[in-house]
Amino acid sequence: MSEEICPKCGLPRPICACKAIEREAKFVKIYTVMRKFNKPITIVEGIDEKSGKSISKQLKNKLACGGTFKEGKIELQGNHKDRVKQLLKEIGYAEEKIEIS
Repeated sequence: MSEEICPKCGLPRPICACKAIEREAKFVKIYTVMRKFNKPITIVEGIDEKSGKSISKQLKNKLACGGTFKEGKIELQGNHKDRVKQLLKEIGYAEEKIEIS
């Protein structure tokens, strides 16, 4: 049996915990800015490039809003700060590492 071993954590690939550890260690900042025509935009900073697009897609789907992932930030149309925090907790981010301002 030749199971692949993760170079980061040293565990076999099927039980690798690297992604969960990375999510728990990340510091995420959520805030709202006003854009064109006084429309609020919720910005989520601190999401890594690899999982940014998929998390952006999940948030847009669950919040039923438009948005994008660019320059290391998730931008969502509307003011969704509290709901985004709840959804990020469900995805696996630590609550104490999520800051709303």
